[in-house]
Amino acid sequence: EVQLVESGGGLVQVGGSLRLSCTASGITSDYYAVGWFRQAPGKEREGISCINSSDRSTYYADSVKGRFTISSDKNTAYLQMNSLKPKDTAVYYCAVVSRDGRSWFHSGYLREEMYPYWGQGTQVTVFS
Repeated sequence: EVQLVESGGGLVQVGGSLRLSCTASGITSDYYAVGWFRQAPGKEREGISCINSSDRSTYYADSVKGRFTISSDKNTAYLQMNSLKPKDTAVYYCAVVSRDGRSWFHSGYLREEMYPYWGQGTQVTVFS
């Protein structure tokens, strides 16, 4: 069974930084994608970044491009969030999907329907 645990959320002032972690267990494939998503109160869940395990290629939503950086190491994925803004306040989730290593990694991995496995979420609150 695949399990994901996020950590690193919290309260941060505008302009500050946080690093979220997503630790996975139970993944048996060498090829997988990890996505980071967020959901603000009253809004739909938004895909903000994803990474391909094999070549570390990445995609970002325009809303976070240049401020957030996704990375991964062994069984943990990270989301470094810099220059945080109040609109970044949300519950952040990581998700994972096993992939065929020969298939094309594309920006569609920013869509939540690509992912069968999800973490429980971690709250990020940015205050001014």
